[in-house]
Amino acid sequence: MKMVDVGDKQKTERVAIATGRVRMNAVALQKIKAGSVEKGDVVAAARIAGIMATKRTPDLIPLCHPIALSGVEVEVVPLAKSVDIRATVKTVDRTGVEMEALTAVSAAALTVYDMLKSTDRGMVIEGLQLEHKSGGRSGVWTRRAAGDAPRKKKRSA
Repeated sequence: MKMVDVGDKQKTERVAIATGRVRMNAVALQKIKAGSVEKGDVVAAARIAGIMATKRTPDLIPLCHPIALSGVEVEVVPLAKSVDIRATVKTVDRTGVEMEALTAVSAAALTVYDMLKSTDRGMVIEGLQLEHKSGGRSGVWTRRAAGDAPRKKKRSA
């Protein structure tokens, strides 16, 4: 095993977007919406956990480069049957931020679970996935909807 040498790569603006979901029962969702979770504000705690996790990604994922992050946004939205999470991570560096975005969503989802486990131990964390990445030699990639043609685009030289 080895960490990939990115020393010859150009620094470019890079963006990654990841999403995930925590499915839970109606009682747990109602507690979030009413602000009555014993541990406190679930949405705020999950957002902070996601942001903090991006900074620790190289400590958690073997062979992942430490990179300077220029921006992190974590959205945590309670819906009818779930809490949806979306992380957008940006950098100007030699390697992408896909792992940072996925780590942000993972940490945010685990925080939601931790804060509500006394209400619903049957919660399901699902759908952790990369939605979009841009920058670098491989250019732009965006997840396609079912039935759509592939959306990978190479950057023009």
